[in-house]
Amino acid sequence: MNNVNALREEIKAPVEGEFLPNHFRCRGYAAGVRATPSGRRADGLEALFTLPQPYIYKNDLIAGSIRPYFVAASEEDRAAVTHWMSKYPERGFGTNGDHFAADYRTAVSEGVPGMIAHTERSMNDHKDEPDKLDFLSSMKVTLSALITKLRMYAEKARSLIGTEGYDDDNLRFIADNCEALTTGAPQTFAQGLQLVWMIHNCFLSEGRYAMALGRIDQYLYPLYEADVKRGALDDDRAAELLANVFMKICENRLRGFDDVVNICIGGVDRDGVCAVNGLTYCVIHAVRDVNLPGPNLSARVCEDAPDRFLDECLKVIGTGLGYPALMNDTVNMKALLHHGYELEDVRDYCMVGCIENFLTGKQPPWVDGRFDPINPMLSVILDDGPERDGITDMDGFMQIYKAKLKKAADDYTAWMHGVSSVADPENYTAPFLSCFCDFCIDRGLDINMGGSKYRSSHGAVLMGIGTVSDSLAAIEKLVFTDKKYTLSQIAEALRANYEGFDQMRQDLLDAPKYGNDDDLADKYAVFYTEYLSDLFDGKRTHDGGRVYTAMASNVSNIYFGREIGATPDGRLSGVPLSDAASPTYGRDKRGVTSTLLSVSKPDYTRCACGTVVNQKFSPSAFKDGKREKLAQLIRVYFKRGGQEIQINSTSREILKDAMDHPENYQSLVVRVSGFSALYVTLGREVQEDILARTQHEAV
Repeated sequence: MNNVNALREEIKAPVEGEFLPNHFRCRGYAAGVRATPSGRRADGLEALFTLPQPYIYKNDLIAGSIRPYFVAASEEDRAAVTHWMSKYPERGFGTNGDHFAADYRTAVSEGVPGMIAHTERSMNDHKDEPDKLDFLSSMKVTLSALITKLRMYAEKARSLIGTEGYDDDNLRFIADNCEALTTGAPQTFAQGLQLVWMIHNCFLSEGRYAMALGRIDQYLYPLYEADVKRGALDDDRAAELLANVFMKICENRLRGFDDVVNICIGGVDRDGVCAVNGLTYCVIHAVRDVNLPGPNLSARVCEDAPDRFLDECLKVIGTGLGYPALMNDTVNMKALLHHGYELEDVRDYCMVGCIENFLTGKQPPWVDGRFDPINPMLSVILDDGPERDGITDMDGFMQIYKAKLKKAADDYTAWMHGVSSVADPENYTAPFLSCFCDFCIDRGLDINMGGSKYRSSHGAVLMGIGTVSDSLAAIEKLVFTDKKYTLSQIAEALRANYEGFDQMRQDLLDAPKYGNDDDLADKYAVFYTEYLSDLFDGKRTHDGGRVYTAMASNVSNIYFGREIGATPDGRLSGVPLSDAASPTYGRDKRGVTSTLLSVSKPDYTRCACGTVVNQKFSPSAFKDGKREKLAQLIRVYFKRGGQEIQINSTSREILKDAMDHPENYQSLVVRVSGFSALYVTLGREVQEDILARTQHEAV
């Protein structure tokens, strides 16, 4: 723990210059000797990995930092970067550039020299195919550059021995581990962790965002187990090494960059057996010790997960960190199997970014977008004319709404294809990233050009399930059952943002609401999930991959709400929509049991991307004696079909005080949506959205 705190202070120290990794990459482009686009990219990556001089913190145990990529660039440097990056543009999030979980299992088992040998074997297999031979050669160049980077760190560590402020034993530890990785596969847990972290550091230098570490408690477990058995490692030391890495995940955020590095623990193994192990608990304890919103921890909870596993997760959530997010393993695997993936690959899924389910090392980087079902509903009401006036019952309303949703889904798909494709993919290759995607080396193909086992996938993130469900329930009750208002009267009130329609708005607010185990409102959440999943089930990505649905709006419910007028649930124009899969905040008034009964009614085996259900409990709910009840509540919720739950445990009073006196709460961490953050760094609208969540005092 002392090492973690000391490293925290080191990382926070100012650094000169600005983060400009392309300064080094473009020097590689300028000096490159290879003629093809992939070859020149390899030249750029070789420079990117080997030109920056290694930096080792005094409290490092696992080396690798973004600090060397901070440079004081001249105008001439900037002009060179602009020139060369225009020739070799990079894919971004919308074009399958990041949000990826690498195949670290193979990297750890083979080591970098083994991967190079694998590449050479494939080069021999494809010796008569020039394009594949060229790409494989480019992959080999980047892997060789990684070995050079490891060797440079080993040399740097040895050169620092005897330097004041450094621990010589730690420097030898780093040097020995980095040096060993230049000649073979990792032989110890520390070496495995060092390799994973150095690869991740390379991804960061490429400018890739939200690169997941995946199932770290699985692919590093054989090394951990062997070290423990021979007496070379105990759990305290394993947690210390992990915390050293996790603290540097926070390096980006402490330097003013946002990053979301998802780490997945628990779940079942490739044989379907519960895979929670000793290293799982070390990861949980390391995250607790770091106590920063850097590693985005996701816990796969399978049916026979040990009670201790869930309890340890809740202990960390109860500190106020708001993670791990708890995932229903059974539902997630059924959702992925629906799309035709192989069972063993599905069992090995992890999460990227916030909560997005991902087939580890088997598919191109993740892409998603926000789908708006609110405006199609409003158009049914607001479009004056015979179509609306001819509606005589709720079935008639829903038929028109469904048709508008279908049109909106078609429009969304056209937009998706337009933004996700690149005209000349040969000039956007990723030789280093492709090394860590299964089949790319064997096929000699780029990850986005047929190299990966599966094609790309896209998440259509469905907005405002609570807003839609509450609105449809209010229309059914007040227009078609009670016949208190007509659709044209509702339309008039919406256009006026309810000004002069106070009684109507109150009646709409009093109508049944999603989150209270009320069948009238909840049936529309069931419709929303299943109908939209059916619509997108038949859609395909630009390369023929699958389109998933999700309920994980991040904070887009706030920004979408700004652009959407008043809605029939009583919501005013500009107010945030309901968040992700959660009920509209403040309208779930019958306690957490009723809330989770509602939320578990939709069939989330149709949402292969994942969902976010935000809940807030008083810190007292996490005390001994009460925490067990909370665990049982979660197990019942999962058994009924709930897909995910994430919990804030900070009291409303503290959140309000932090808004007024941020200087007193610089280390206050909260769960925002699919990620955690320092509360005082969030915008006022996001803070208020978190504050508005219904707080449960007891289970």
